[in-house]
Amino acid sequence: MINSKDFIKYLDEKAEQYEVPGFIENDPIQIPHLFSNKEDVEIAGFLTSIFAWGLRKTIVRNATQLMQWMDNAPYDFIINHQPEDLKKLQKFVHRTFNSDDLLSFIYRLKTIYKQEGGLENVFSQQLIKSNGEMKSAITGFKTSFFSEEHLARSQKHLPNPLSGSAAKRFNMFLRWMVRSDEKGVDFGLWKTIESAQLYLPLDVHTGNVARILGLLNRKQNDWKALEEVMLQLRKFDPIDPVKYDFALFGMGVSGEI
Repeated sequence: MINSKDFIKYLDEKAEQYEVPGFIENDPIQIPHLFSNKEDVEIAGFLTSIFAWGLRKTIVRNATQLMQWMDNAPYDFIINHQPEDLKKLQKFVHRTFNSDDLLSFIYRLKTIYKQEGGLENVFSQQLIKSNGEMKSAITGFKTSFFSEEHLARSQKHLPNPLSGSAAKRFNMFLRWMVRSDEKGVDFGLWKTIESAQLYLPLDVHTGNVARILGLLNRKQNDWKALEEVMLQLRKFDPIDPVKYDFALFGMGVSGEI
């Protein structure tokens, strides 16, 4: 039964099993792991997370190409690019995220880093405004991100949990930035946000495994489902509940369950 000591021990063991450096090899998190500078890691992680849907192999290939086109120095490229530097990016496409979206994001990131203190500061300010409520903070970040002139089509690439989105890719990005780097997978770069505040990157794998294990009853993978499963995970580990992402995702993608 869930909440039993044996069940929690089982999930803890699975989290330990999958949260190892070997996890990086087949996951999009390998892209920000190409860098050591905080701003490079943030930008590489943010852009990769934006289009992280579909086959992981394709995501990694396209994100690797993007980093190469940014001279493998994403922060410097964002801050110092010239108009001619952007021409090579016009070839970029990943599913519905195309070069127009990419350029829109690059223009906004330049302002964020030059005038607003970077991605961590922009997001943490939204979290403060939301009194620590992640659902509103993510939506507030989207509003802030698109506060400058932008393509209307690009808005679909950031989530709005207030409209029901589980914000899987953005929650994944937050996990990367916030959780400790002790295991060598996540980065622990953002010190203004606590791991306890994070939400699971709910996707088809984590959702299906959560249902099999009795952690989730709701059929849709939306924010309501996310709240339901997080209610359980926070009971198991109130300090670092999202560590169970590795257990649920790992068991799902490996076919173990």
